[in-house]
Amino acid sequence: MLNFLARRVIQLVPTLFFVSLLIFSLQHLLPGDPALVMAGEERDPAVIAQIRQQYKLDQPIPVQYVYWVKGVLSGDFGESLRNKMPVRALIAQKLPVTMQLASMAIVIAFLIGIPAGIVSAVKKGTAWDYGANLFALWGISTPNFWLGIMLIFLFSIELGWLPASGYVPLTENWRASLASTIMPAFVLGNAIAAVLMRHTRSAMLQVLESDYVRTARAKGLSERSVILKHAMRNALTPVITLGALELGTLLSGGVLTEQIFSIPGFGKLIVDAVFNRDYAVVQGVVLTTATIYITLNLIADIAYILVNPRLRA
Repeated sequence: MLNFLARRVIQLVPTLFFVSLLIFSLQHLLPGDPALVMAGEERDPAVIAQIRQQYKLDQPIPVQYVYWVKGVLSGDFGESLRNKMPVRALIAQKLPVTMQLASMAIVIAFLIGIPAGIVSAVKKGTAWDYGANLFALWGISTPNFWLGIMLIFLFSIELGWLPASGYVPLTENWRASLASTIMPAFVLGNAIAAVLMRHTRSAMLQVLESDYVRTARAKGLSERSVILKHAMRNALTPVITLGALELGTLLSGGVLTEQIFSIPGFGKLIVDAVFNRDYAVVQGVVLTTATIYITLNLIADIAYILVNPRLRA
């Protein structure tokens, strides 16, 4: 177990290096000059030259990359070209918002998708199966922006139960925070729940036809014990992979959902940074997201071993 973890951690280093190289290279392929954007409408040549010198934009791209990597290794992601704030402070400000929203969305997805998939597999060919598949089709097909607007119309305008937009931090008022994030979390979790349901159903159908499940039934074990202790545990491996990948996607920010509900998370931050040619913010946010994504995959690998004892060998 420890050797496995050590190998995976060592693999993170070259992976993050290539990710950082890719992020930095692709960012500089975007059209436009950030110095011209910062200089404003007058675009005084002296001001533009001073901006390029201050942010090392007058240096060759490989030299800029070296300066950036040195800063990242010391915990300095640079300064935002737009609002003059440290990128690390912006990430620390926006990341908790996105983490709360993503955590709530993935919990909703698991609570809906996995039970629906299990019931659909166990009750194959019945009304329960058709209903679960209909839900999955609806969840995958429904656009997030449309569902978000409909939820705002119903629960905020018509019923007045929940706020239509905005965000309240958990540290200020946890009740208001949950009220402001439950609708966007459901919008994001709805589509993921549909995908989880389909994967859980497929994995359960395959496991239920295996020899050890038939043996467990032949021993006289109850159907509930066979499903929960034998079948479900072995069927969760692909679901864990999917859950980790979907959580990583959520942490990168649901741009449309955050815009609809006015949630100040990663999605809005990176979109604004791209439009403003704010290199430092884009690079810092994408690198942070990639690091979280890779870490979640490592956690998923550990969960494999905990769920399936055969992998411990």
